[in-house]
Amino acid sequence: MIWVLGSMLFWAAAWALNIRLAASRLMRHRAARLAVPAIFGVTILVLWEGLVRGLGVPPVILPPPTAIAAALAGNASLLWADFVQTFVRGALAGYAIGCSAAFATAVLIDRSPFLQRGLLPIGGFMAALPIVGIAPILVMWFGFDWPSKAAVVVVMVFFPVLVNTVAGLAAADPMQRDLMATWSAGYWQALWHLRLPAAMPFVFNGLKIASTLALIGAIVAEFFGSPTVGMGFRISTEVGRLALDMVWAEIAVAAVAGSAFYGLIALIERRVTFWHPSQQGRYGAGRRSPQQGG
Repeated sequence: MIWVLGSMLFWAAAWALNIRLAASRLMRHRAARLAVPAIFGVTILVLWEGLVRGLGVPPVILPPPTAIAAALAGNASLLWADFVQTFVRGALAGYAIGCSAAFATAVLIDRSPFLQRGLLPIGGFMAALPIVGIAPILVMWFGFDWPSKAAVVVVMVFFPVLVNTVAGLAAADPMQRDLMATWSAGYWQALWHLRLPAAMPFVFNGLKIASTLALIGAIVAEFFGSPTVGMGFRISTEVGRLALDMVWAEIAVAAVAGSAFYGLIALIERRVTFWHPSQQGRYGAGRRSPQQGG
């Protein structure tokens, strides 16, 4: 009970600190804005550790965070090999291929009313396909190594990027389009100078959605066949051995990698679409955005 009581007291103190910190003027500073979620995360880990140890939860049900940290430290080389196989070779390759193909297809759809009426419904059908149904088929087609995992990722990321890009290409203001036509701008000139910049918020929305799906697709695909390396392979193997600390270590690596990848896409979005109203909130009170100068 000492573990439970101690973790509850720590949770109450951290909760009170976060409430005061969130309501203070310190939130104008970046360090304070980062401290609030950091304190919240540490609180969850401490509460998790205390409840698991205090209530005597078996490790095969839920290991404590310290056991997961020990598994991370003791199997760093194995986890790194799994990360490279699943994320770098499978998820990133499929993400790059799928997003590029979706963008090119969106431009073709924008050029052709026939494709707008014929291809988009098929894309909706593909998006509704269950991943656990198509993953074993693609594994049989492309083999047990990373190409089959990349193929699954391509299927998963293609439709979100396609739909958002098509919507973005149609988002340019009609008056601006008329102005480009008045200047005798061709399709590709209008696309490059007007419609693509206007479509960027939509495109990045699709890219961010796809970034969360890519790693999930690669891991799920590995459940249906892979070489003796990879996050999905390791999770399925360690579950069979009841080594839940290693399973949670793989989950932690996947969560950190997926969050970092999403954050990278969001950071690039801020640099590219700094002019969009959705990005103006990152400037503090009393500061001017790059558009205002000074």
